[in-house]
Amino acid sequence: MAARWWRRCLRGLCGAALFLSQLSVLSGRAGSLMTTKLSQPQSTLAKSLTSTSTNAPYFKALESTEIPPYLTNCPSNGLCSRLPPDCMTCNTNYSCIYGKTATFDCKVKPHVHCVDENNHEQENFTINMTCQFCWQLATSDYVCTNSTNCMTVSCPRQRYNATCTVRDHIHCLGNRVFPKMLYCNWTGGYKWSTALALSITLGGFGADRFYLGQWREGLGKLFSFGGLGIWTLIDVLLIGVGYVGPADGSLYI
Repeated sequence: MAARWWRRCLRGLCGAALFLSQLSVLSGRAGSLMTTKLSQPQSTLAKSLTSTSTNAPYFKALESTEIPPYLTNCPSNGLCSRLPPDCMTCNTNYSCIYGKTATFDCKVKPHVHCVDENNHEQENFTINMTCQFCWQLATSDYVCTNSTNCMTVSCPRQRYNATCTVRDHIHCLGNRVFPKMLYCNWTGGYKWSTALALSITLGGFGADRFYLGQWREGLGKLFSFGGLGIWTLIDVLLIGVGYVGPADGSLYI
């Protein structure tokens, strides 16, 4: 009886060992399957990153083909010496003699095409301009902002701060946008038509000069009967062309 009992125990132990070995094998296969499934999204992500990195030069190429903003003001295939200053870079020499003509070496900016007098395309060229700073230019060479709050009659010589910009075809030294103090363009309410009508009808009595606030000239015309008519005719012409205006320096309306 004891021998049979030991045999049964040995068979039970062998069966348990066999069951545990099979269980370990099955658990190993399941782990390998889970690892494979988890690695697949990572490989897909790696592929997407790789494809994105390979497309990076393509996006850079697109960015490099963008049109610079200055090209809108640069005429194509025109004379290089007539290009606006924003279309070129010049080696300016600030030691030039003021008021004299100076020559500077210039080069067109990227994507700008221009030609010389023989219709040959070129990149390097020279320009001649007067040696002076931009703020020293004549008033006709730049455009300034106007002030709407500078209309004070009590201060006829009042000034205001304006921002001025040099015209495109003008070359100069320094900043092309600069501040400047300008006189106010105000009016005192004097009408040019009224002054001209008074000069024609009652100019011999100095009415036109009295109306414009010029009392001395008005009295002179009154007591000289308009300078015997000569002064009257001259004032009609001067007021007609706008040469004679209000005494306070304001503008006609």
